[in-house]
Amino acid sequence: MLPVVLLHGSRTSATMWRRQVEALTRLDVPVVAVDLPGHGSRRDVRFGLDDAVDTVRVAVDDAGGSALVVGLSLGGYVAIEHRARHPEQSAGLVAASCCTDPATPLRAGWLHLARWIESWPDSGARLNELLVRGMLDAQSGVDLAAGGFALDAMADVLAAVGGIDVRAALGAATSPVRLVNGQWDHFRGHERSMLAAARSSGADARVVVVPHARHLVSLDQPVAFTRAVLEAYDAVGARA
Repeated sequence: MLPVVLLHGSRTSATMWRRQVEALTRLDVPVVAVDLPGHGSRRDVRFGLDDAVDTVRVAVDDAGGSALVVGLSLGGYVAIEHRARHPEQSAGLVAASCCTDPATPLRAGWLHLARWIESWPDSGARLNELLVRGMLDAQSGVDLAAGGFALDAMADVLAAVGGIDVRAALGAATSPVRLVNGQWDHFRGHERSMLAAARSSGADARVVVVPHARHLVSLDQPVAFTRAVLEAYDAVGARA
């Protein structure tokens, strides 16, 4: 069976995918969740885009050479770039919570804010704890925290991801694309243009909006998100 490779968001780790891993495993779908550089088990390595894409390449190769790659936020941008650089490995793409062009002028402000928070004595750990506790249910909070938080990685992430031409990358391959966003996600600003870019290559590309979900859609609405992944998985199988 076709494997699924899961890529986490910034400052989190592979453990954020526990519910999806459990559901896919129960259905006998091969699945692997990896830690990107600067995160989880690889927090001793600074984040870099080339290294992140190569991490995905190795994971897909180890899984059999072709996979449905699913990424959220940072993981979504990395998954988009991986599909563009290694189209032969991409059976399909689910890019969640990443429909804002990282080259937006707002990025400079985000980068300044990230560097300021990272300069705090606790690198923003208390703020991060309050946000997790206030936005997620107990199980999602436990899963998110299990791999630790890369509180000092955000500046490197913003600097690296800002170099991705997302629309060009989306148009560089033909495998099916699902752009999955929470209804209330603040990263939906360029949803339509990114959909058009993905379709420009002739790819089967669609937007999936998960009701009542915010940016961390897989944790906010885990059942609905997993359903979206399985529907993408079925679409990839039908294409094959």
